[in-house]
Amino acid sequence: MSTEQNSNTGVTPETEEEMYAENLTEQRQIRRQKLQDLRDAGRDPYRHETWNVTAHSKDIKDNFVAMEDEEVSIAGRIMSKRVMGKASFFDIQDKQGRIQCYVRRDDIGTDEYKWFKTYDIGDIVGLTGKVFKTKTGEVTVHTESLVLLCKSLQVLPDKWDGLKDKDLRYRQRYVDLIMNENVRDTFIKRSKIEHELKRVLEEDYGFLDVRTPILQTIAGGAAARPFITHHNTLDIDMYLRIATELYLKRCIVGGLDRVYELGECFRNEGMDQRHNPEYTSMECYMAYGNLDDMMELTEQIVYKCQMAINGTPILKYGDKEFDVTPPWRRLDMTDAVKEVTGINFHKIEEDEEARKAAIDYGMDPEEVKEWTRGKIIAEMFEDYCEDAPGLMDGPVFLTGHPVEISPLAKRDPEDPRITRRFEAYINGWEIGNAFSELNDPIDQYERFAEQQRERDEGIDDEAHPMDMDFVNALEVGMPPTGGLGIGVDRLIMLITGEPSIRDVILFPTMKPLD
Repeated sequence: MSTEQNSNTGVTPETEEEMYAENLTEQRQIRRQKLQDLRDAGRDPYRHETWNVTAHSKDIKDNFVAMEDEEVSIAGRIMSKRVMGKASFFDIQDKQGRIQCYVRRDDIGTDEYKWFKTYDIGDIVGLTGKVFKTKTGEVTVHTESLVLLCKSLQVLPDKWDGLKDKDLRYRQRYVDLIMNENVRDTFIKRSKIEHELKRVLEEDYGFLDVRTPILQTIAGGAAARPFITHHNTLDIDMYLRIATELYLKRCIVGGLDRVYELGECFRNEGMDQRHNPEYTSMECYMAYGNLDDMMELTEQIVYKCQMAINGTPILKYGDKEFDVTPPWRRLDMTDAVKEVTGINFHKIEEDEEARKAAIDYGMDPEEVKEWTRGKIIAEMFEDYCEDAPGLMDGPVFLTGHPVEISPLAKRDPEDPRITRRFEAYINGWEIGNAFSELNDPIDQYERFAEQQRERDEGIDDEAHPMDMDFVNALEVGMPPTGGLGIGVDRLIMLITGEPSIRDVILFPTMKPLD
């Protein structure tokens, strides 16, 4: 291994408490000395403010016939370097990929070539030159002028081993992006998916993009534990939002008939393959729309995002395939529980009978003793059905949610114990949640009051708090409305095939190093 490479960890941050291994410290000292030599010679690389880039790597290679012998101005990071006396080859990496460059002493001058030979892997350069092909057929830029734009004082991972330690990749995403082309490609795809999602909403359905508060005095719109902070000037505790729902509905009350927000939400909960405390949500609300409209919208968003990235409706994730072509299957929650457990709650009317059935099946009597029939159905679905082989592979819309777990959804007129709500599942993952939104202020107040009671009595610390301003907004009058929320990170995981939510979040939440 040369002094340019470190195959063990990649870039390790130096602190006052922790020093580098001896060999890495020596490499950093060498690079710092090179920087000092440049400054002493009046060549400080950090003084440069800009570089006129006229072409990029992939464009040059894809359009070689038109660009042969044309002069280009490019910039990027040196990723490899082969010094051969009076001439050298080196690769630079820009936003599109890598391209080979050729430099000769006679072309740029003896002094400039001497400095070039001191440049390190990781340094950022700008150059001008003409496009040609080598004898081996590789598209190359013949360098005519070369400028060091930034000196890298760290040592990039070994080019063969790359940066493979997952924990380090997440902590130092900037190195991960440099070293792993597939990682850069994932985040380029993420941007395209979000763009297509917004295009569908705005161009196909006429939604308006709005912004609502992230800091809120009431953590509403979902059942989740919030992050708490304190506003010094107002001397009040505030919460990072757990959902955008209640403010977006206020927009509907105000006459903005179709609104959506694509933004960050925060939940102070567990972290695993599909959960990060900070995540991206898309919520939209359609005045005069209902649950069925939201189903169609969900199908179109997923279908068109999948097509935009992969060009096929067959979504491949691991060894599974899912055809996301509309329409999708529908499954009632009570039917799902019956299919898996054999308990037919359609024929069970009383809470006590439901508790006995649940306990007989194996649920904890202490947990079940306070639960209603609807709460038991929801908990049995979560415990026994969500992971049942094949049941929720989808794409599928789960419907028939009990009113006890749906404080913001309209009751089903044919069965007031359940609501007009669905959850969208693919690969057994919930990716979307939608309602025919509750707009009855009296019903909403009563449901909030019951949720608040459960919070106050310690029955459910994630129950929805009372929000009198939202009730007031409903009293002003909200038209019949359909609402939809999509977990954007999970959708991106599925479309890009990534195994963890951390692989689609540029800078995921990490525990600080000791």
